Formats: sequence, C-alpha cells, structure tokens
Amino acid sequence: MRSPGEYEYGHIPVAHSLPLFTNEERAIIGTAYKQVSRELAVNKGLEFFGPKMKDLAESAKKINSGTTFLVHCWRGGMRSGSVAWLLELYGFKVYLLKGGYKSFRNFALESFSEDRKMLVLGGRTGSGKTLILKELEKLGEQIIDLEHLAHHKGSSFGALGEAPQPTQEMFENELFFQLLKSDKNKTVWLEDESNRIGARTIPQSIFEKMRACKNVFIDLPFEVRSEYLTQEYGKFKSEDLKDAIKRIEKRLGGLATKTAIEAIDSGDIKQAFELCLIYYDKTYTYGKNKRTPESVINCSFEKLEADIIAKGIKNYSI
Repeated sequence: MRSPGEYEYGHIPVAHSLPLFTNEERAIIGTAYKQVSRELAVNKGLEFFGPKMKDLAESAKKINSGTTFLVHCWRGGMRSGSVAWLLELYGFKVYLLKGGYKSFRNFALESFSEDRKMLVLGGRTGSGKTLILKELEKLGEQIIDLEHLAHHKGSSFGALGEAPQPTQEMFENELFFQLLKSDKNKTVWLEDESNRIGARTIPQSIFEKMRACKNVFIDLPFEVRSEYLTQEYGKFKSEDLKDAIKRIEKRLGGLATKTAIEAIDSGDIKQAFELCLIYYDKTYTYGKNKRTPESVINCSFEKLEADIIAKGIKNYSI
C-alpha cells in the first residue's frame, strides 16, 4: 500500500504495487503530521482515501484472481489497516504483515549473517564465469548470479547492454530472495566479485563469507579471454567502448589509454581489449594473492567451453 516512490526505491520482490496514496498525497499527509497535528494528517488521509475506495477494490481483484490477500505498508499501520478493512468488506480473506515492509527489511538484512555453504567461482576477466555459473545450474547446482541481480557485469564495461541498476535496497531484497530459495544444507556458487558491482555494494556479511570460502579459480589463456571479450563487447558502439576505457585511464595509464582508443577508432577492438586485460589481470592477481593459498583451487583449461568446465568443477561442491 506504500506510495509509488516507496515501492520503486525498494519492495518485497513478489509484491504488487497498489498505492493508497500518490507520492504527492503522501507528502501532503506527512507535512500535515509534522507541522500541524496527527488529527489533520488523518483527516487528509481520509479525504484522499474516500473517493478511491471502489477503484482500490477493483484493482485488487485484477491483481489477485483468488480470495486471499497479504497487505502491508511501511510499518503495518493505518494505510494497510484501512485497505484490509476495505477488502474484508468485499468478502476477501486478508492478512496484515506484522511490522510491515520495515519488518521484512530487518529480517532480510539479518538473514545475511546466517551460516551458509558457499563456493566462489574465480577467474581473470574474460573467463566466462557467468556462462559457467549457468552451466553449473543446469547440472543441478545452486547458484546466485550477483551481476544479474545488480544489472552490471562488474568492470568498467559492465553497464553496457544492461538495464539501469536497481537501488541498493532492491539489490539486497533480490539477493535475500535468492538465498531464501536456496537449501542451506547445500553449496551455493557465486561469482568472485569485489565488494562493489557497479554502484551496488554486496552486503558486508555476505562479502566476508565469499572471501573466507574456497575459490575455484578458472585459469584460461590470455588469448582465449581476449577473444571472448571481443565477441562479448565488440557489438557495442565505439563511443561507449571508448568512454568505458576513459573511466579507467588513471589506472590503465595515459599511453595505454591513448593506444586503446586509437585501436577502437581503427576498428581493432581486440587490441583495445588486450590492453585493458593487462590492467585487469594485474588487479585480479592482486586480489587473488590476498587469499590464503590453501583456499584457492586452481583449475586450468585450454578453451572456454562452459559446459565442460562446469562438469569438471562440479565435484568441488560440498
């Protein structure tokens, strides 16, 4: 029952939006409550609610073909209570979420600290880790694709071809739902990431677990990885590729940046990606070296054949 703005910022992933108040109406009620009195705020709410009653009930029937509803607002207060009363008048069976969306958020965040069996799928940039994850899933393994949830592939090129990133809150909600659906007694595979994926941050307790668990490291030749990246990103506009390279100019170096951009202008996309790979390989090697040697399981392959690789590493699952 929360406003459209509240819903967009973050919601229970399976929830339908049936706002009792618009963003503007909610602002008016909030101002009345803070600056004048609770009574005025309630009266304003009733003023907005009255003309909407029939439409709200009709909209609810379109959302749910059944007869049972679970209704919630921010804290399980007046908004959800009012609509629950209305739907009950129409003969529906209605449950209220105790504590509202706020209680869901607390439950979700607390769940990230629970013990879980995890394996991290590692590998330098261009190793096709997401492809391998998908193949592991086909083999019956539990996976969580963090990059899919974040709408970002992690590198400076990661936003290309992706939808806008969700809010941090929504990213966490979606991650919680993925964990909720998984069996705690079985291993869940995640791709090795830094603590940030684009502008989104992996919850600290989950990231700590990822750093502490075993890392199944896929070692592929440089040439194979550069070829994969060329195929994966070469389809995007030259200007977008150059913008991505410019974003890492300080770390890539002025000369390498200039050479990579010139390569794109001349149509040699592969050379540009090879220059970027040199930088990303150094970065990934630095991160890998921070792990204890015994936590890294090195798996070398000559080709990026995701199905074969997945079958080769599946037995590491606990």
